[in-house]
Amino acid sequence: MRRCSAIKLILAAAAAAGLAAAGYAASRPQPAQDKAQYLGSYTWTVKQPWFGGFSALKITDGGRAMVVLSDRATLVTTSIQRNQGRISGVTAHTAHGLRASTGKTLTGFASDSEGLAIAPDGSRYISFEGSARVARYHRPDGRAKVLPRPKAFRKLPRNKSLETLAIDARSRLYTLPERAYDKDGQIPVWRWNGRRWSRPFSLPPRGGFLPVDADFGPSGRFYLLERDLTLLGFRTRLRRWDITPDGPANETILLQTGPGTHDNLEGLSVWTDDSGGLRATMVSDDNFLSLQRTELVEYALPR
Repeated sequence: MRRCSAIKLILAAAAAAGLAAAGYAASRPQPAQDKAQYLGSYTWTVKQPWFGGFSALKITDGGRAMVVLSDRATLVTTSIQRNQGRISGVTAHTAHGLRASTGKTLTGFASDSEGLAIAPDGSRYISFEGSARVARYHRPDGRAKVLPRPKAFRKLPRNKSLETLAIDARSRLYTLPERAYDKDGQIPVWRWNGRRWSRPFSLPPRGGFLPVDADFGPSGRFYLLERDLTLLGFRTRLRRWDITPDGPANETILLQTGPGTHDNLEGLSVWTDDSGGLRATMVSDDNFLSLQRTELVEYALPR
């Protein structure tokens, strides 16, 4: 998400107070309420102009492969090396600049890609925050097929709109805005069933956290990654719901970190490892700033 000027000011203030180093130190955080257990972090670096600004990811192949999306309309495929289950290396294989429905490479206002969902047939669905929309890509280097845009999407504020995208076991897409509450002060959730958009439910905002990504776990539960920016650094929260015919139920806070525990975590993937354990992998958006870093963070989740 593009807030470089504001983030620069906040990080500079933290550095001046002697807090930036502590805020971004690779310290081992403590589990939050014994719900999500920290497994490890890995700082990923690649000397390529496309590298950085990652806002979404999907982990596949039992944690050995990753598709990651930048907020400058670049989709990257990688393989992951692990040592005793922890990430020890990441190898980038392809990097595709996303194209519009006309075939032209996306640039500027239209290129602020934020959410990623992968369908069973391999299609990539991507949500965009500048011009709020969701597009389907049959191939990473192919043309976009933009899904119909409801009136609600057109009314969303710039840089506060479709930050998240998730797909359930029935291949239905879910998206929600970063900061655009409904008339009741709730976070609206939209669902695409293959033919039209609807609003099946909303979620309650809590505290200063804002939604940045979402995913469905293997059991069908809905996970929401949230982020808050303070003078001491970024805070991260992970909430979970059961999705029932009557709407979301059993809200649980699995993780809530203090400022500076991690970098600007914006992407979430919930997956099962080879031993059957449930994991959450998150990636940070470095905003293409030297003060930040691209960090992959993993937690073990309760079933």
